[in-house]
Amino acid sequence: QVQLAESGGGLVQAGGSLRLSCAAAGTVDSINVMGWYRQAPGKQRDLVATMTSSGTIDYLDSVKGRFTVSRDNAKNTVALQMNSLKPEDTAVYYCNAWHGRDYWGKGTLVAVSS
Repeated sequence: QVQLAESGGGLVQAGGSLRLSCAAAGTVDSINVMGWYRQAPGKQRDLVATMTSSGTIDYLDSVKGRFTVSRDNAKNTVALQMNSLKPEDTAVYYCNAWHGRDYWGKGTLVAVSS
């Protein structure tokens, strides 16, 4: 069983930056895939950025060039640096880990004001 604990998030003005962090507990193995999803009110949950243990990265098109995902395989942590934030980035951001099955954090709110 993997538990995910997120930190970061909050309220920021458009153009600002935030950093999200997530730490996994419950396994000593390097987690296969870690990353971030987001869900805005009334919308589906979308992949924002993921990174495999071998370094393969996938980004949502609308965040490319603005968001950067990074991870520490040894510590099973993943971070998301978000720059040039836009109001449309407002959502609850969820840490995700795939390690035989999907695991989810509780979510952290990112609110971007115009």
